Amino acid sequence: MILITGGAGFIGANFVLDWLAQCDEPVVNLDKLTYAGNLENLASLKGNPKHLFVQGDLGDRDLVDRLLAQYKPRAVLNFAAESHVDRSIHGPEDFIQTNILGTFRLLESVRAYWSGLPADDKAAFRFLHVSTDEVYGTLSKDDPPFAETNRYEPNSPYSASKAASDHLVRAWHHTYGLPVLTTNCSNNYGPYHFPEKLIPLTIARALAGQPLPVYGDGRQVRDWLFVSDHCSALRRVLEAGTPGETYNIGGGNEKTNLETVHAVCARLVLGQQAIEQGAVADVALHEDVARVALQRSQGFEVARVGEFVEVDHGFIRTSDPVEHEVAADEAGAASHENGHGCIKDSAVRCGGVFQILEPPPASSFVAKRTPTWPRNPKPPRPHPACRTCRA
Repeated sequence: MILITGGAGFIGANFVLDWLAQCDEPVVNLDKLTYAGNLENLASLKGNPKHLFVQGDLGDRDLVDRLLAQYKPRAVLNFAAESHVDRSIHGPEDFIQTNILGTFRLLESVRAYWSGLPADDKAAFRFLHVSTDEVYGTLSKDDPPFAETNRYEPNSPYSASKAASDHLVRAWHHTYGLPVLTTNCSNNYGPYHFPEKLIPLTIARALAGQPLPVYGDGRQVRDWLFVSDHCSALRRVLEAGTPGETYNIGGGNEKTNLETVHAVCARLVLGQQAIEQGAVADVALHEDVARVALQRSQGFEVARVGEFVEVDHGFIRTSDPVEHEVAADEAGAASHENGHGCIKDSAVRCGGVFQILEPPPASSFVAKRTPTWPRNPKPPRPHPACRTCRA
């Protein structure tokens, strides 16, 4: 049994779906269902006895204490967070309450539970805290991507609140011995992405013939990570990460915002005209951040995907959810298999908007080779992180 906070949001829901698709180990899913949490993300799990959803706040000590005592999870994964930079600028208090105080209260509940476990269970327990590359600040054009050794330099209320939560997690390990793991990821995209974010917003507005949300000159650089690749890395960290360590999870797909919008429009068969019709929006408050990118943890093997998909071809994988088995060693050849609930091989889903495209050539699905993450496209099933499956 594992317990997840924020499991009805974008990344959390994808993790729950991927976990239960690969493993029989049950999940207790705690989510407050704020604006970013949506039970429709988990509709395919309705009636699944392995998925227990509980509506509630990670900062509710009484509730969290009861869940821990009742279900006795072997791990707690914290996805719950306020995560939109613009929202943090206009209303920072929610970010302080959820990301800092909420994480503190969760850590205290987990520490009390962990302290009372039998010796073997105590040694095997893990607390995995999911964080962001925003805590590192911004890069100049010629800087190398952020590594785990970079110092924290947050530039917004959002990133400052996440940096504070990361520091709390670290402190609870060094002060109390709580076996924690922290991951910092780059920009995620994929199925169930909240529609105010750049990629789903671009898809929805482009299909509706509305102006596209390109901030300033569109030259701000982001590193894009397909959400299923992120989930695979998280499972690997949970399985084999060293308590107290931090692991960066980057996509290796740096693109300017304008390049990203062009790529989306190309996939939607809209081309340049859609971007010209959209013109350029006013500069958002947070877009002085010129470049953010992560270096992947050296030598740390991803359990499911050793080669992350390139962002140009990732949009086609936002059918919900689709599993693509990539055979990168076969020249120009690859296959993609539908998972449960797939709309259509060539469908793009984002923000509830659907557009059927012509299927791309098979070679489009060949992922980019990344030597620092050894290739292992077909994982063992059951997943080795799942004690129930191993038994």
